[in-house]
Amino acid sequence: MNIKSELSGVSFALLGQVQSRQNTLFANMASGKKINDATDGAAAQQIIDRLTSQVDGNRQAINNVYSGISLAQVAEGGLSNISEDVSRIRDLTIQSGSGILNESDRNAIQSEISQLQENISHTIEQTNYAGKPLLSDNGALTFQVGANSNQSVDVETNDMSTQLSDILSIDITSGVSVDDALSAADSAIEAISSFRSELGATQNRLQSTARNLSQSDVNLSMSRSRMQDLDYPQAASDAAIFNVQSQAALSVQAQANQQQGQVLSLLS
Repeated sequence: MNIKSELSGVSFALLGQVQSRQNTLFANMASGKKINDATDGAAAQQIIDRLTSQVDGNRQAINNVYSGISLAQVAEGGLSNISEDVSRIRDLTIQSGSGILNESDRNAIQSEISQLQENISHTIEQTNYAGKPLLSDNGALTFQVGANSNQSVDVETNDMSTQLSDILSIDITSGVSVDDALSAADSAIEAISSFRSELGATQNRLQSTARNLSQSDVNLSMSRSRMQDLDYPQAASDAAIFNVQSQAALSVQAQANQQQGQVLSLLS
């Protein structure tokens, strides 16, 4: 009688253990993770949380990097347009130095120069990114380009109106010499080229940062996946084993219950 009871108790305990493991496995299969919370592995969960924080931070940093690249491209596009207008003003200045031109000819040339100067001023005023002026204010816009502190890049802005003031004031009909006008044009081209070069270097830096962040994202995601994600083939195999164990425990329990019933029947 005691042996039968002990057998029944053992089979019941075994069945409980198997079902508990089955429930855990089914929960893991439903979520696709082998670590769902700290109860599945406290140390592993801490590492997964840190990796998740790093992955999320890197992905946001990538967005910031591309915003910085776009901003620099907008600024460089504005400078490209200005450069074309300055070059045209320079050509017109040289044209105005021809001794065969009369006053009417020079007025016509100045009219085109004035229109180009207006275009330059409008470009400077209208070159913005998300409401931030890029060519009308000296300063910098800072972008966080990493998931950790001290990982930022500045994209410089510049007050081009001040740097181009000489060319914006050229008037060949007011007695300005060709030499002075050409000097102003050359200085403007140099200032524009210098700023474009700086923006180009910043873009290269940001693009390199984006590549590094993308590779880091892949590596960190893979590391997290190895720790967190469930191995489905192995899980399916374990599920089959647990099913067999559960059926065996149920069979043992049923046999024990049947034998206990027979003993009680004989005693009665």
